[in-house]
Amino acid sequence: MDEAAWTALAITLTVVGGLVTVWAWRRRGAVPAMRAAALTLLVPAAYLTGTLEMFTRIAGAVSDWALGLVLSPVVWIGAALAGTSVLLLVGAGLLDRRSGSRRVDGARREQLSSPAGEASPADRAGKGKPAIDDDLADIEALLRKRGIS
Repeated sequence: MDEAAWTALAITLTVVGGLVTVWAWRRRGAVPAMRAAALTLLVPAAYLTGTLEMFTRIAGAVSDWALGLVLSPVVWIGAALAGTSVLLLVGAGLLDRRSGSRRVDGARREQLSSPAGEASPADRAGKGKPAIDDDLADIEALLRKRGIS
């Protein structure tokens, strides 16, 4: 398109946006009208900065890609593989959450990760007492009372 066509497109879109702004002011109030005016001003701004042509090229490229997507079985196979990948990732996350492997607290994880002969980092720091959640403090007190530790 030549410069006159871009100018006509920008003017047309700005006028349509102005009409929508007036309609929004009368029907819905000031806030929607301000939003419509802001969007309307983006069209002449895009024209004056030269990005209006870039936006139409991007839209054309996306529409060409979409037409190729619809008509190409190879692309559909790729889309199916991508969908299968997403389903496997989500399924793995759900299975991991269900198995409870993430629910192991920090002290227990340190005990599980350190070799049997070594002391845990909490013991090496001189703490001796493992970190316990507030919810488990009552249970630990009952176990100590009964002589189970």
